[in-house]
Amino acid sequence: MLLAAARTGGSELRLDVNGLDYAILAVYFAVVIGIGVMARRSIATSEDFFLSGRALPAWVTGLAFISANLGAIEILGMAANGAQYGISTVHFYWIGAVPAMVFLGLFMMPFYYSTRVHSVPEYMRRRFNTSSHFVNAVSFAVAQLLTAGVNLFALSIVIEQLLGWSQLVSVVVSALFVLTYITLGGLSGAVYNEVLQFFVILAGLIPLVVIGLHKTGGWSGLQAKIDDPGFFSTWTGTGVGGWSNPLGDWVGIVFGLGFALSFGYWTTNFAEVQRALSAKDLSAARRTPLIGAIPKIFIPALTIIPGLIALAIVPAMKGQDANYNDAIPALMRDLLPNGVLGVAITGLLAAFMAGMAANVSGFNTVFTYDIWRPYVVKNREDHYYLQVGRVSTVVGIGIGVGTAFIAAQFNNIMNYIQTLFSYFNAPLFAVFILALFWKRASPWAGVFGQLAGIAAAVTFQQIGPRIAYFHAGQDLAKPENAQMINFYGAIAAVLVAWVVMALVTVVTPAKPLDQLRGLVWGNPDPDSPDIASATAVRSWWESPALLGYGALGITVVLSIIFL
Repeated sequence: MLLAAARTGGSELRLDVNGLDYAILAVYFAVVIGIGVMARRSIATSEDFFLSGRALPAWVTGLAFISANLGAIEILGMAANGAQYGISTVHFYWIGAVPAMVFLGLFMMPFYYSTRVHSVPEYMRRRFNTSSHFVNAVSFAVAQLLTAGVNLFALSIVIEQLLGWSQLVSVVVSALFVLTYITLGGLSGAVYNEVLQFFVILAGLIPLVVIGLHKTGGWSGLQAKIDDPGFFSTWTGTGVGGWSNPLGDWVGIVFGLGFALSFGYWTTNFAEVQRALSAKDLSAARRTPLIGAIPKIFIPALTIIPGLIALAIVPAMKGQDANYNDAIPALMRDLLPNGVLGVAITGLLAAFMAGMAANVSGFNTVFTYDIWRPYVVKNREDHYYLQVGRVSTVVGIGIGVGTAFIAAQFNNIMNYIQTLFSYFNAPLFAVFILALFWKRASPWAGVFGQLAGIAAAVTFQQIGPRIAYFHAGQDLAKPENAQMINFYGAIAAVLVAWVVMALVTVVTPAKPLDQLRGLVWGNPDPDSPDIASATAVRSWWESPALLGYGALGITVVLSIIFL
């Protein structure tokens, strides 16, 4: 692996930076810290720190929504998937993201925003009981710390290549920098930095794609260099029973990725939902994920294509020992001149910090509001919980330093992150969606449904690799398909959670309907704001329906083109 090579003195991926590149980085760092300092001035309460006082405009929260996801997982992970799995990786966007983002904006945000919950676990408490709330809060906190380690590990890769520092020093320095601007500015500091980081990321990736395609002779030249038609087809080889597609069969792609993992991440992952909850009103909250869905459709051009380019022109990307996480850094080393290299490095750092900030800001909110305040120290003044939030930020990043070394053991961090999502996001979504549309689901069904779903996903991760169907050619002697195992693990988590919830509901009492007002479909809260008036369209371009269904339409067209 890259970091192992660095520890033994390998320098083949050392980036040749000069004074101009460092100057670009210095300016960016200064601006980021400056935003954190300015955001601090607006923090007077814990809600200001955790949810930006619910005062941000839709265009800000929309760009922050997509930027929070455009971190190490997206940049290094999707490029790694592009090099390993080919163009099929677009399924992570066009099936595994856009539909769920549209569903969140059109149908889910009214429930989140109108109930004034601070977090997804808080919704679970109000819908079910405190036990369900506690299980969800703890599992979410653990998931965010593990995911933060991925972003921190990726950020350390770039610093190590810049300065030649050891993995440990690179991880610690990266953590301290992210800690500074989150502790200063809270969610506002993170959100406004994420807006800046979105444009910096684009500025860093676009030259990489343009220069890379020029070097390979354009799209047709890229196809000729890879010389594998299957790498440029999205659905070829996805037949059940004899799949040959790198992502497996269509059942795993559609139901595992497109439903269980996708909806689990985009609709119940508080690190994303938190951005929408910080919007100034319900209309802006609904438009937040819909605005983010538009650039999400086209981001594969900046993440997957570099992986394909790296496979075509970087010899180290070929063979079973290839470390696909190196795809982006290797292209930066081989293709970019100084100055442009500085912009690209800045874009990578921006992406990693955006992802890390999203994980940590989600963690500190849930830890403070959903673990510390209700179960550890109750009924203290608001300022006390504001300080707990800042301390938990420090603690969370400290733990993230440790989890970064777990991520370092994987040669494709997307495989690792999808494993985490199958453990934590898919079971929560299964419970959440049934709770939303089934009024009878009992409080204890929420507890045991989550636990059973997590257990099912973990069990499948252990059993799947020993089943021939999940290996290339359906042969145990050939490599296993890690992503396919993740997809089916997520399906198992959802199905088992639903079965357990149904069984528990039969033998335990349901919650009275008057306690579920505004929390389930078809049972509105008469005291909540009128959703129709709160989301009234002032201009045609603000219409959630236009944004949402327009995004789906564009996705369908592109899916047909790359069929």
